Amino acid sequence: MISTGRARTFWVKVLIITLLFPVAYLLMLSLATQWIFPSVLPASLTLDRWSTLLGASNLFGSLLLSLGIALSVATISTFAGFFSSKHLAYHPQRSLWIRLSYFPFVLSPVIYAAVLYFYFIKLDLAGSFVGVILGQLLIAYPYSVILFSGFWSERIQQIEKLTQTLGGSRWQIYRRVLLPMAQGLLLVCFFQTFLISWFEYGLTTIIGVGKVQTLTLKVFQYINEANFYNAALASSLLVLPPIILLFFNRKYLFRQRW
Repeated sequence: MISTGRARTFWVKVLIITLLFPVAYLLMLSLATQWIFPSVLPASLTLDRWSTLLGASNLFGSLLLSLGIALSVATISTFAGFFSSKHLAYHPQRSLWIRLSYFPFVLSPVIYAAVLYFYFIKLDLAGSFVGVILGQLLIAYPYSVILFSGFWSERIQQIEKLTQTLGGSRWQIYRRVLLPMAQGLLLVCFFQTFLISWFEYGLTTIIGVGKVQTLTLKVFQYINEANFYNAALASSLLVLPPIILLFFNRKYLFRQRW
């Protein structure tokens, strides 16, 4: 009879293999010269497709562009959401403002972007790097406000008042009290808003009008062209940054409680 510990280890290994299999498959497909059904493995592997990233291909530029957009959206929405959520949490109409924060998630990103597209044209932001960042912030920022709304409890308010009584300035309260207490939640918010921006497709397509070629758009472009090997390469690059972020933030995402 298998012990409980061995059974648990077995199922953990099965779960790990299940989660890693799609990533391994994408990597192998991106390295394959030819992989035709019913072959279990590709005929041969090559690095030529990856070497084009530093050559004539613009895929490397799309990677840098996506990183710039995602990091900007995550940084701005995390800190703006943290500071503004405090005022909303203590506002007399708190419940109303929180309900309004859910509005961007009622509509699909494509419909939401189509509604706002007219204003981006008027502001001359359509098809620009800044316009895509602003458009994604309209989704990431409300998410950040909702996430931080649970942090501002009566206990946090009492700690803030105690710090003021002891002579702490507003800056000292944030730097020495509030930000350290919210460190884990800040990292989680940054990670989540980064993913929202990183995998965003519908809103980026409409606001960017095809001119802002992010990595997500490249994946769909290669799929539409039936270029599965390049699509696998772009997909491998697409899943790489989230895996790195998850690795470095695992102790906050899975261990720390706030």
